[in-house]
This record gives sequence, structure tokens and C-alpha cells, in this order.
Amino acid sequence: MITIKTKIWAIAAMTLASTAFYSHATKDKYADVEIKATKLSDNAYMFTGAGGNIGVSVGPDGIIIIDNQFAPLAGKISAALADIQPGLPKYIINTHYHGDHTGGNNTFGQTGTIFAHNNVLKRLSANPSYKDVGLPTITYSTDTSIHANGDVLTLMHAGAGHTDGDSIVLWQKENIVHMGDLFFKDRFPYVDLDAGGSVKGYRDNVAKVIRKIDADTVVIPGHGSLATRDDLIRFKHMLDASINWMESQLANGGSLEDIQAKGMPEQWKDWGWRFISEERWIATLHKGLSPQ
Repeated sequence: MITIKTKIWAIAAMTLASTAFYSHATKDKYADVEIKATKLSDNAYMFTGAGGNIGVSVGPDGIIIIDNQFAPLAGKISAALADIQPGLPKYIINTHYHGDHTGGNNTFGQTGTIFAHNNVLKRLSANPSYKDVGLPTITYSTDTSIHANGDVLTLMHAGAGHTDGDSIVLWQKENIVHMGDLFFKDRFPYVDLDAGGSVKGYRDNVAKVIRKIDADTVVIPGHGSLATRDDLIRFKHMLDASINWMESQLANGGSLEDIQAKGMPEQWKDWGWRFISEERWIATLHKGLSPQ
């Protein structure tokens, strides 16, 4: 008899054995990654590993995951889920199309239904790494809701921000929000201007979420440790200050090179990190805010 646990490990083995899209060297890069679960409530968790943070809802209606990191980690994610509740994800939510959030789609889409904004389907469909089974089958243009596990998860699209297909996921009863990559905790964010992202739209979308949550809301960032509304407000202050600063630089006719040489105001310099350095953040602001 094939048990649920057998199915889980079969899919894990299949994922780790796949060489269609990842070289041996790439798989080795993830060999030491540990998927760590943080319990947020009786029915909700945050998983960290490599790539975007994963939100998890569990209960009598099955497992829901929000994002799924890189493809080689699907087996480890399945094993971490099995430690909480038997079974494989029934629903998979993609907060946007980037591979560090959707890499496991080809695995989890074999047994679950993938939800995403219309533009996520458009972008993933153009990427040959994603099989038909790894593409969203339920899409939406504004908002949609999943009623499961004694709660309502609202998938909210607030407009162009990180990309043109971002979703923010709000638990109605548990008072939890998963921000996707509309929140990089205490770091400069990645605004994917080439994928329809918008610097001001990003800031405005963060502001919309702040107005919807309260001091007790548990905030799951796309990247970084578990956060609060105050952390999100501090992040928005950085966005406001960055936009205002760059607009003043542009008004004075500064070139990108001159602005980068001058650097950000001192209070924001330590927000740079490996992927989005101060120099790259300035370049994003310059490109995103310059008159078209």
C-alpha cells in the first residue's frame, strides 16, 4: 500500500534526482540548506531556507504554501511539511514569478493547484524551465480568496510594485500577512523594473498594507526575519526618504555616476546588502524615477 509519507519521499527523491534544469554543482549549493519552521499559530508557520520565505497554512482542509523557494529544495520543503502535517500541499500560492519563490512549482504542481496573478502565468509560461504542471491554473487580476483551515486567505494584488504581478496574502482571522518581495526587512529592496515593477508603486503598495494591519499583525517578509507592523513602517520610511532624496538629485541635474559617488544619506547606508548594494539601489531609483 502506498502511504502519504511514501508519496512525499517519492516526490522528494524525484526532485533531487532531476537534472533537467540544474547541474550537479547547483544542487551541491543547496546540500547544506536547512528548512526551518517557525510556528506562528496552531495553523500557520513560516519556513526559511534559501530564497524567499514560505508561508504555511495547515489544518483539516489540507496544506497551503505561499512560495516554495528553489527547485532543488522541494524535497526538503516536503519533508519539513510532513513534520507538521501528513500530506502534500493542496494549494500553492506564487506571490510573484521569480525563481527563488517559484522554483518548486514543477514538483508541488503535480499534486496541488497553483494560484497567482495573471502576469505570473504570463511570465512563467515564457520560461521553458516551467513545465505545464508547474504553471498557475487559477489566476486573477485583482484579488481572490481561499477559504480553508478555519480562515480566509486573501490574495491581494495592489498594482505594479516589485513586479507587475505581486500578491500579498492576508490571513483574515490569524492576523498574519505574507508580503512576498514587497518587503525586504531592513534592506534595500529589489524593484524589478524590467518586469513591470515601479519604485513609487512599490512604496504605495507597502503603504496600503500598513493601513490594513495593526500592531499585533505578524508580518512575513519576502526576505529577512519575522517582522511587525513597526518594521514595515520603518521600511516605508526608508522608501519615502530614498524617493525624496533621488527626486531632489534629479532636479539638480546630477548624473547617475555623480549621485552614486556622493552616496545615500548616512542613515540609510547600512541598508545595503549582497544583492542590492547602495550603488545598485541608487541605480534603481535613478532609472525608476527619471522622466521617461
